[in-house]
Amino acid sequence: MREHPAAPIFRNQSGNRLLAEEVTQLRAYEQQVMATRFEWQPGVPPPWLTGFLDAVHAQVPYFRARGRGTAFEALPTTDRGDLAADIARFVPDPVPLERMMNFRTTGTTGHPLVLPSHPVVAARYLAYHKRALARFGISLQHGRGQMGVMLLGMQQRCFTYVSVTPTMDESGLAKINLHPNDWRDVDDRARYIDQMQPEVIAGDPISFATLLQLPLSHRPRVLLSVSMALSTGLRTALEARFGCPVLDLYSMNEAGPLAVHDDAYGGHVLLQPGMYVEVVDAAGRALPAGQEGEITLTGGFNFCLPLLRYRTGDRGALAMAGDVPMIVGLQGRRPVRYLTANGRWINNIDVSHALAPLPLSRYRVHQHADAGITLHLPVAEAGLADDAVARLRQALDGRAVQVQRLHAEDKLLQYTTDLPEGFTA
Repeated sequence: MREHPAAPIFRNQSGNRLLAEEVTQLRAYEQQVMATRFEWQPGVPPPWLTGFLDAVHAQVPYFRARGRGTAFEALPTTDRGDLAADIARFVPDPVPLERMMNFRTTGTTGHPLVLPSHPVVAARYLAYHKRALARFGISLQHGRGQMGVMLLGMQQRCFTYVSVTPTMDESGLAKINLHPNDWRDVDDRARYIDQMQPEVIAGDPISFATLLQLPLSHRPRVLLSVSMALSTGLRTALEARFGCPVLDLYSMNEAGPLAVHDDAYGGHVLLQPGMYVEVVDAAGRALPAGQEGEITLTGGFNFCLPLLRYRTGDRGALAMAGDVPMIVGLQGRRPVRYLTANGRWINNIDVSHALAPLPLSRYRVHQHADAGITLHLPVAEAGLADDAVARLRQALDGRAVQVQRLHAEDKLLQYTTDLPEGFTA
């Protein structure tokens, strides 16, 4: 993988750091995850919740100091700011420190985090990715001597490496950066991917928009979009270009893969039976199924960071997809309203719907204090500006829209406003 003549500049080194017995345990864990059913519905907690609460209040310094003494629904919520203030207080006492890993994440909220993890925790992600794939009839096949998964980035600076996946018979794993700075020849990007022939390509809308521009002949079995919201237009373009399913995963560093979008049910179907999800209002009160609020998490598979009523900053409503809970109307971060030319307010969801048909990798819509609108678009997608402006103006009752170039290559807040009335609960 490193020695191929078209290989990129790999700037880092990383390995799975798993012990032999842990690989065996992980194979059993994957089978368990695939077979486990959800034991809860919106408003009806799972039977394991009581034991989980006993454990975290006994073992996690932050929750032990806060005390229990109240019903679950009345427990105070936590958020990213709490983790950022003192992450060590959220690590359970029994967790051995010798093999703990820490990784940094900035996100979009202004609270940089150092999150605790472990080689086993990192390896568990695959079980939930497999659960998502199985929902659409996909079973991974690649093994030793083949590239199983290729992770894509598109950033000025990106952590890049090669490794193997022990539970997939040492199949190859590579994280590459599609930014031209990481290649000796920009044409090597397509050559390398074509030669490696990854079974799965995972990335975000930014890297996938770049992938669409490369003259690839390889057709992966599936594309996994993680980390950021995937527009309908971009997903359609990817499916047409590569002739394979494109799965939109809802995932975050604090919790791992949470859900996968299923068109048949019109929402993101949850993946972790060991994660209880609530939707709460501004005061932390749980809302009934179908009512939109902030997605809040309890449980999880990271034994270094058990979550208890953790407010994600993302929005949605709970519903059921058969016997599996799901999130409908998933929206990232705090909702924003925009003032139209006719003096009415529209939700950022309306803006999402207006721009959804376009294959945009990312964008930002900002309303200034004078109510003017600026649409920020990537330089590479300037050709879509006229169509995007027309769609926005129609949604905003004809309000003028200015366009600015978007130079940032990382995640960003899509919807912002300088109008105090633009913020909802």
